[in-house]
Amino acid sequence: MPLETGAVIVISDDKASHLAHLILGTLKKSPQCRLTEDDGKVLREIKRVVAAELALDAEIDKKVRAKLASYTKQIVEGSPEWDVMYRKTSEEEQKKRVKP
Repeated sequence: MPLETGAVIVISDDKASHLAHLILGTLKKSPQCRLTEDDGKVLREIKRVVAAELALDAEIDKKVRAKLASYTKQIVEGSPEWDVMYRKTSEEEQKKRVKP
């Protein structure tokens, strides 16, 4: 997940497992959600989705950084201008990937 500064979050398998268990616990408590699969299968799917989203964020971050680096005017990373350009370019890349 890109942060305000453009950093990407990388999490360990243990952290992904912990997040998956938290999400599963929340789903099980929700009256709007009825799980039809066993916990193990649901946990694997949650982990898969989280990993895919983090990989997508990392890919977007890489593209955004490459695009910003290609500008004729060099923008200093961490500067307010860089942060604004990073956020704007990141939003554009994310919109390209949204499924209609």
